[in-house]
Amino acid sequence: MSSTPHRISAAERRTRLARRHLLAPSARAARAVDVTDAVIALHATDPATVHLSACARLADAGIAEVERALYEDVSLVRLLSMRRTLFVVSEELAPYVAASTGHAIAVKERTTLVKHLVEDGGGLDERWLADAEDAVLAELTARGPLTGSRLSAAVPALRTKITVFRGKKHETVQGVSTRVIRLLAAEGRIRRDRPRGSWTSSQFGWTVSEPWPVLPPAEAQAELARRWLLRYGPATEADLKWWTGWTLGHVRKALVAVGAEEVRLDGDIVGHVAPGDTEPEPPVEPWAALLPALDPSAMAWADRAFHLDTGHRAALFDYAGNIGPTVWWNGEIVGGWAQRADGEFVWRLLSDPGREASAAIEAEAARLSEWVGEARITPRFRTPLERELTA
Repeated sequence: MSSTPHRISAAERRTRLARRHLLAPSARAARAVDVTDAVIALHATDPATVHLSACARLADAGIAEVERALYEDVSLVRLLSMRRTLFVVSEELAPYVAASTGHAIAVKERTTLVKHLVEDGGGLDERWLADAEDAVLAELTARGPLTGSRLSAAVPALRTKITVFRGKKHETVQGVSTRVIRLLAAEGRIRRDRPRGSWTSSQFGWTVSEPWPVLPPAEAQAELARRWLLRYGPATEADLKWWTGWTLGHVRKALVAVGAEEVRLDGDIVGHVAPGDTEPEPPVEPWAALLPALDPSAMAWADRAFHLDTGHRAALFDYAGNIGPTVWWNGEIVGGWAQRADGEFVWRLLSDPGREASAAIEAEAARLSEWVGEARITPRFRTPLERELTA
């Protein structure tokens, strides 16, 4: 006889979120690498998000711990991976992320670039690209780390321009520098070093690196799915497909490989958890959080109804589906925040969570202001509410 699937309510999912994503004060971590592993990966398209997401979950918030992990012991690394997006992951998890998603992206990047080189008609080809890459690696080995502009000045091949989509309406002339550097980074042969300027800057230096060990893709996908379920489960097939960018077939194979258990969510929706992960999460204290744009706790599911009122979406998301800075109370998104030009942090609540929540949110804003200091934060993907708050 088949047993009835275990039921996990939205309230229980929010409690899991508080503890497993280190959002309740009692759950916060001491190290940036532990924070990153708790959420599997930090969005890194906007450099400020990495620090803001990490510090929201650190017991002693500050950029020094995050920069140490990124640039000194390199326990955190940036990878072009899930959904062709730049993420920060732990060095220990990086080989699985690379094998499950990153390697396929790098192959496609190389194929596309070679195609454009050949179609340009100037005699450029795969051999030319290999020579250009060798020159970049030699320059970084001798003089690195170097920014993209300094690399272009030192390596003549990087100053080459090509015509792409020749003869078509969207024909354009492009420099190859960014694409060659991006390809080397996607393959793990170079990595981003410290940025020029502050931690909010996206102008990084580049340094040589060693490619990640080659793992069987199916094995890597199963391990990534297992870890994701432990942090984000219960979740649906559609949620995992959205987060990884895999095909539905790969998602289902990974769930079978890890022995994922089927559960029922609110609305009798079929969800999945890691094997044996059906016990109730111990309760946590009331908590508030101010999370940045693209934070994983807001972005990691296709269906976010268990922590986001659909009526709030228009204010908090941009036209492309990127979420802006959010205010949380006990596992639900209740508003959004922003930093004004004078440094003041302001927020607006989209629902009324009560007096206790307001005091906790005020305290979190003060904590954020203290460690951010003189830095100014403008999200790369701006949302209606964030724009209104800074107007």
